[in-house]
Amino acid sequence: MTYRSLFFDWSGTLVDDLPPTLYATNAVLAENGVPPMSREEFRERFRLPYPEFYHEVLPGVAISDLEDTFRAAFRESPQGVTVLPHAREMLDWCHEEKIRCFVLSSMDEGLFLQQARAFGILECFEEVYAGVIDKRERIRELIRTHQLEPSTTAFLGDMAHDIATAKHGGIDSIALATGYDPIERLRKNEPTYLLDDLAEVREWLSQESPSSS
Repeated sequence: MTYRSLFFDWSGTLVDDLPPTLYATNAVLAENGVPPMSREEFRERFRLPYPEFYHEVLPGVAISDLEDTFRAAFRESPQGVTVLPHAREMLDWCHEEKIRCFVLSSMDEGLFLQQARAFGILECFEEVYAGVIDKRERIRELIRTHQLEPSTTAFLGDMAHDIATAKHGGIDSIALATGYDPIERLRKNEPTYLLDDLAEVREWLSQESPSSS
């Protein structure tokens, strides 16, 4: 398949921020008298849109009351955010192939910009949409705004919500087993393609791209 435009999720797709996210989530839980979650329990229970997750684990607590604690703990986490293996190579390849790249993420916009600038990859994207709680509500608008052809556009993400977003936008979904959702959940949600990581994506797309023929 030859794609000319790609939407990327951020967390679990281009960067690994699961350790600080879990740390911050447990700080929020502790503040409200709830026992911490293990990494495995968190991956099984966490979902997007994230307000649904917090309504389940902290019923009756407003999201706005959690945000300051979450952000502070995220920054204080002993394990920071790292760029996932093969992410830079994937973005460089997209640039070489003149593939239009966008970010569509629920990650807090301030945290996203801080990370993307620190990693030196912000300029890899034509446009960034961060802090989007429900990505399904934006995808069609963005496809229209940027005059993208759905048949040559795909969404790369690591969660069932990303697969649902792609389906809602009428574009292909490329699910990656590098992030938050267990692979069984990804498979159950029937992505267009399910691949191990961005290296596998790049190798596959390289074989399909016009410049390789």
